[in-house]
Amino acid sequence: MVFSSLIFLYLFLPVSFLLYFLSPNQTYRNWVLILLSLLFYAWGEPVWISILLISATVDYFHGLIVERYRGAWQSKAAVVSSLVINLGLLGFFKYAGFLAENISQLTGITIPHGEYQLPIGISFYTFQTISYVIDVYRGEVEAQKSYPKLLLFVSLFHQLVAGPIVRYKDIAREIEHRVHTLPLFSDGVSRFLTGLGKKVILANTAGGVATTLLDGRVESLPVLGAWLGIIMFAFQIYFDFAGYSDMAIGLGKMFGFTYKENFHYPYTATSATDFWRRWHMSLGSFFRDYVYIPLGGNRRFPLRNLLVVWFLTGLWHGASWNFVLWGLYYGLLIIIEKGLLLGLMKRLPAIVSHIYLVVAMLVGWVFFNFTDLTQAGRLLSAMFGLTGAPLVNAEILVYLTNNAAFLVLAAVASTPLLDSIYRRMEAWLVERGRQTRGLSRMRAIWNLMLFALSTTLLVGTSYNPFLYFRF
Repeated sequence: MVFSSLIFLYLFLPVSFLLYFLSPNQTYRNWVLILLSLLFYAWGEPVWISILLISATVDYFHGLIVERYRGAWQSKAAVVSSLVINLGLLGFFKYAGFLAENISQLTGITIPHGEYQLPIGISFYTFQTISYVIDVYRGEVEAQKSYPKLLLFVSLFHQLVAGPIVRYKDIAREIEHRVHTLPLFSDGVSRFLTGLGKKVILANTAGGVATTLLDGRVESLPVLGAWLGIIMFAFQIYFDFAGYSDMAIGLGKMFGFTYKENFHYPYTATSATDFWRRWHMSLGSFFRDYVYIPLGGNRRFPLRNLLVVWFLTGLWHGASWNFVLWGLYYGLLIIIEKGLLLGLMKRLPAIVSHIYLVVAMLVGWVFFNFTDLTQAGRLLSAMFGLTGAPLVNAEILVYLTNNAAFLVLAAVASTPLLDSIYRRMEAWLVERGRQTRGLSRMRAIWNLMLFALSTTLLVGTSYNPFLYFRF
């Protein structure tokens, strides 16, 4: 089940609200959320719910052991055990085939391995349970004594299958006690519908054009056709993933949880470093706090630590060399920026730095999009005019003309411009002592329009999962 489906919007979510808010107290509400979350996950993958339950159960007991034997060898052993079991499960389902194939290619030895479908969300909830055990070990949070409450943390359907990567310490208080208010619920509805619009209206539209242009003989594309294809993919993946994060954060607010932001207008960045402070922020902070700093951070072997983090960042996204290359590509860009270009980039006009980042980012999306590196190389050749194809042809002119308005809309929606205008209007009214009811009505009408248009576009469409479901 996905958020951007009619069955979720018109059946699962209304029933969830009904059962949740009719429950007499917090304990019942927690159980309602647990059962709803397990149903949500099992809807499409009833078998793999066992892996989720194993992960939650294993780390429930590991957390108790870590706290009980704090400072003793048993505590450290429990952390190691948690890492081995969780990463072992993740490695078996996600990387076993990849590893076996590469060993076979290097040695000529055929290693038999089963083909398993990747359990949806395993990359996300594995990191969540690992961070819980480590935070208990560090003394940053107390171990949860109630198994249902820890299971609630692991399984919350709002962010279960594609993040953000939520840390237990950030919602521990809300698991114990949540406050529900009409303004918070209203904010949640607006945030959810904003994410729905990003996914259904923007991401799906951009994805349709990107698929048409990039799923074929890319070496025959004119230069502008190659750039248009990867620009559309860039909009698709941003609005797809940022849309999911908005929907997850909005759902959290509706049910009394506050999740941290996962995106902050990354396409307005002026460097690769800046980009990764804004893109998939929960993943970046995870690798910073649980890999980079423990390895030594900026104090010991910073270059090694950066390359390890970016190798793992790429590998986390998928068992394929193109993802590893994509991760190392950003790692090298950041190393170059921090070392060779630091002084230069500070002196450059912001627009020049931004153009550099946009070009570098689009090149990166080529590696990300194509698991076939040969195909990635062909598209890069087409983008930089190395295939002998013309700058543009009649077909691409039609695509550019038909999608010109969409490109402008997507570009504007990638910036804080619209939100800034709304906030300024609100502040202007408050300064003059005027009511903001008019803005509230406009917001409500806007939300209804988003919902109506999204629903219309969803009618008759086939299954359209979020891109990050496959990671």
